[in-house]
Amino acid sequence: MLALALAAALAWLVGNVRQNLPRMGIEFGFDFLGQPAGFEIGENLIGYQPGQTIFRAYLAGMVNTIHVAALGIVLATMLALVLALARLSPNWLLSKLAWGYIELFRNTPLLLQLLFLHITFAQVLPAPRLAWSPLPGVFLSNRGLLLPAVLADPIHVWVAGGLAAGLAGAWLLQRWAAGRQAATGIRPRTGWATLLLVVGLPLAVFLAGGAPFALELPALRGFNFRGGHAMSPEFAAILFGLVFYSAAFMAETIRAGILGIRRGQIDAAQSLGLGRLLTLRLVVLPQAMRIIVPPLTSQYLSLTKSSSLAVAVGYPDLMRVYTVVTADTGRPIECIAVVVAVYLTLSLLTALAMNLYNRRIALVER
Repeated sequence: MLALALAAALAWLVGNVRQNLPRMGIEFGFDFLGQPAGFEIGENLIGYQPGQTIFRAYLAGMVNTIHVAALGIVLATMLALVLALARLSPNWLLSKLAWGYIELFRNTPLLLQLLFLHITFAQVLPAPRLAWSPLPGVFLSNRGLLLPAVLADPIHVWVAGGLAAGLAGAWLLQRWAAGRQAATGIRPRTGWATLLLVVGLPLAVFLAGGAPFALELPALRGFNFRGGHAMSPEFAAILFGLVFYSAAFMAETIRAGILGIRRGQIDAAQSLGLGRLLTLRLVVLPQAMRIIVPPLTSQYLSLTKSSSLAVAVGYPDLMRVYTVVTADTGRPIECIAVVVAVYLTLSLLTALAMNLYNRRIALVER
């Protein structure tokens, strides 16, 4: 009923807008998406060029937003797990350092952190001629982070296919092992078979194809670097800002989930001869995930929506494209509707994926 009420309210709003805007001499419609866009998008993953349609410009901004959000979720989750374990460590110094990090990033505004990182990357770091090189082929300057790039080869597509097949085979193998354990009480050893599927299969394809592997190293040409893979200061600022900020909140969520496991579970695992890492991986985390996943979903959604602050540091995400298109076309209602639809879709898909995972790990009463 609530969904029907919301749909009816939305239909009434759209109809009201379509009727009243023409009376005010304002056009309404999404036909402008097919018009040529006369502006550039400095960095994008789909090869957008000025003169292509506004729809493609929106698509480039959306892909940039997804790129930042997806990388941010993965890196923030990894950093949060490390911080949570450090907070729980018996080492006093390590625990206090993690506590200081979490309190610092949780209690300062995200926008302030983004501006600080952008100023650091764009103004504090040296010029390209004086770039720092912490590793061979890696350069850090006010033009961004330059990394070696792997030159593409057709065999790499087959390697990716082999990796996908190996992951699918490993998943089926784990399902079979879980079924055997449920039926007999004994879980077959699958470690080496899983390793062969996930690592051995793509490696065999790679070697069978001649093992083509070549790196393109960045090199200074004139006043800037050429070649390699470049991470712009704007992209680095929004990515690391989201990761550092979100990881502080996620770490407390993960720590709370781990502390929610009864001490007797850990003592029982250790009495069976399991070490700390095995106890964490086999006993603590599988149970803690039931506590962690619901609030972690909210953190993922917050990170995705907070990526809209990329406009503050000049990264050409969806919000940046929205502001330019609105100024060029004079269609603020339609432009904001496109942005709302994209963010709503991304949030719903993220929530759906996390809810499916939460349902899979939930305890079922029988």
